[in-house]
Amino acid sequence: MITVSNADKALKTYYLDAVTAALDSVSPFYAAIEKNGAEVYGKEVKIAVIKGDNSRVMAGTEDGELPAAGKNRYLSLTAPLKNIYGTIEISDKALRASASAEGAFINLVNAEMEGLVNSAKVNFSRMLYGDGNGLVAQITDTEDGIVVDDACRLFEGMRVDIRSSTAVVEGGEDVTITSVDYANNEITLSKSVTGVLAGKSLYVHGAYGNEITGFAALFGTGDVYGVTRSTESYMQPNRFTVTELTEAVLAEKIGFMEQYFNSRPDMILCSYKTRAKIGELLASSRMQVATEVLAGGYSAIMFDGIPVVADKYCGNDEIYLVNTADFCLAQLCDWAWLEDEDGKILKQVPGKAAYSATLVKYAELVCKKPCGQAKITGFDS
Repeated sequence: MITVSNADKALKTYYLDAVTAALDSVSPFYAAIEKNGAEVYGKEVKIAVIKGDNSRVMAGTEDGELPAAGKNRYLSLTAPLKNIYGTIEISDKALRASASAEGAFINLVNAEMEGLVNSAKVNFSRMLYGDGNGLVAQITDTEDGIVVDDACRLFEGMRVDIRSSTAVVEGGEDVTITSVDYANNEITLSKSVTGVLAGKSLYVHGAYGNEITGFAALFGTGDVYGVTRSTESYMQPNRFTVTELTEAVLAEKIGFMEQYFNSRPDMILCSYKTRAKIGELLASSRMQVATEVLAGGYSAIMFDGIPVVADKYCGNDEIYLVNTADFCLAQLCDWAWLEDEDGKILKQVPGKAAYSATLVKYAELVCKKPCGQAKITGFDS
């Protein structure tokens, strides 16, 4: 017979391993990067990286003095761990209805877990390309409805905060998106928010300043990982602006990274639209378009031996050339259930006839060599 107690045990034993395996492949990039806790100290990530050539190997004359040993030049990267949560909820009625049928209980929990995994895939992918604040869209017009610059990151039922450059606008906290018109980039909200909304931005509710450091932050202008970027060229990723995307342009930028930064990209990240453009370029040159299956079971077309990976959260008309070996998801622990003092993970939701369980991971995405990454923009795919 299914009870709260043995349901609790099932979540701890069987479902945790299954969900952890699914969450470790939320995207090709996420599946490719290193994940460990070696650089975690307390609530922070601290990584010492060696920058530049330390000139330990050099030539000399036959009878001359031996060259002096060079010294490593270290740079300390520090960032707080971010708190990432995932919650499932099972109503008491549903639990009692499946009490005498193990199959019904398994289907019930499987559905909750599937929803949790899907949500994790969406949100982790969004965070990887984000600015650490949960930015999902900017309001561009409100004359005949609320129009945003790009609605692809929004969905019905999403809870958002409407912010100016400095704070949440009055009445704009925890607003639910009730419908999304993707064809026209138009949304409707659960309540009316007063004031001028054009030019304001939509952020995932409660995410401001709490998400992992994604590409928008890495390629931004602000300081990162506790280092003042204006004084450290090592912390400056490369930004290329091109007027047209061609095979020659893409190959040239890859070669530039190899020649000047000793860093050959091993993954090309872009939008679906841009990936189609790259595939078209390869096909038009009468080259056979090669494909490869990446870690996590993802298929990708290949450009010069480098997989081209599409993601809905990568903006149109922008390409990231990344070396996944330079990235690390530093984590205090892998996914784990949040337990109470008695070791229970299923807890009654206050004021509701339902039980909830929460998965947690404390982690931060760190790029150990920002100057070894590049972004291409300016073209029209």
